[in-house]
Amino acid sequence: MIEIVDVETLDGSKRSIQIESETSQRIDANGLTLLPARIDPHVHFRVPGAEYKEDWRSAAKAAIAGGVSMVFDMPNNTPNCTSVSALQSKRAIIDRQLAEVGIPLQYGLYLGAEHGHLHEIDAAPDHAVGIKVFMGSSTGTLLVDDDVSLDEVFTRAAKQGLVVSVHAEDEAMVQARSRQLASETQPDVHSRIRNPEAAAVAVTKAIALAERHGTKLCVLHVSSAQELKLLRSAKARGVDVFVEATPHHLFLDTSAYAKWGNHVKVNPPLRDATDRKALWEAIADGTVDMIGSDHAPHTQEEKKQPYTSAPAGIAGVELTLPLLLDACHQGQLSLKRLVQLTHDNIESIFALPASDDWVLVDRNLVRTVKDEDLETKCGWSPYAGMTLTGWPVAMILQGKYIEIGAKECLITH
Repeated sequence: MIEIVDVETLDGSKRSIQIESETSQRIDANGLTLLPARIDPHVHFRVPGAEYKEDWRSAAKAAIAGGVSMVFDMPNNTPNCTSVSALQSKRAIIDRQLAEVGIPLQYGLYLGAEHGHLHEIDAAPDHAVGIKVFMGSSTGTLLVDDDVSLDEVFTRAAKQGLVVSVHAEDEAMVQARSRQLASETQPDVHSRIRNPEAAAVAVTKAIALAERHGTKLCVLHVSSAQELKLLRSAKARGVDVFVEATPHHLFLDTSAYAKWGNHVKVNPPLRDATDRKALWEAIADGTVDMIGSDHAPHTQEEKKQPYTSAPAGIAGVELTLPLLLDACHQGQLSLKRLVQLTHDNIESIFALPASDDWVLVDRNLVRTVKDEDLETKCGWSPYAGMTLTGWPVAMILQGKYIEIGAKECLITH
């Protein structure tokens, strides 16, 4: 049994908490707050095929450093995870790597929608947390942008009771804009090529499909006021649609290109300050249901390439919680809302069993983000240099107590 003594809970009271464990420990938690461990519903841990960017050994340490007990990993791998057999092979690699570092990180895997493999959706309920659809191209080769195939995806998923999570950008519009702006090579052109209109067109199509077939829809990394207006309307008329926001769209905007260039190239791209403000308003009014990091690591060398060659993506699994805790400190977010966005709503949307995983946070701990402190294999972050108030310091994961610190996530017994 783990006994956590003198800890502050979500309601503000102090108490002692007992958690089932194979070991016996007493933790003095005076000055700390106990929260449900974060669920990250959107990560790219790069296995199989791109382990030089990240693998589940490094990613598990990064997840623990970010107070995360469970992740949902995306299917745009090499090879893509578009079949049950591919998911099984991927799971075997993941389990082996997690065993090597001794971290019992829980996970779900997405099945990727792909032409020629859509029948695999019928067998997915026992193997996948949901179906991922790239309506616009991003990292990798997965893309389903024709109306006939999209209709089939939503039809099959609805019959199986599976969530369809979409990367909503209209591919034809993105390609047309790319041709129009081909002479521009500065990274900030990315936000004009993949403009809010391209996202809005795709969101409109996804909502219509979900409404037609009764499919549970999740729109990932929503980034613009245009999308939010469409999604509010859909929710109001009873469409079973959920909204994810990401830390980079909440804490960064197009002004970040001046300092970071390709390092903040991400799909969908950063928006202007008005869209960022709209996202925070959507968090306040309940339109946003969950926050996923969209952890998508790339190496420094890759990001330093010319704009057209540099890949899109930002690592974020270990800094999402500190960023949000700092927002709580600034009065921008309540602690209760943080828990809803990072745990409760995700558990409900994906019908997950209740867990007994927890994170202890020091809401007064002030620390500056430094690249050298990061656990992610890519080793850099556009949040480097930010001083944040509020950090996770320990976790209770599957009955194991894990201390968190700069470059260390140690299971103690």
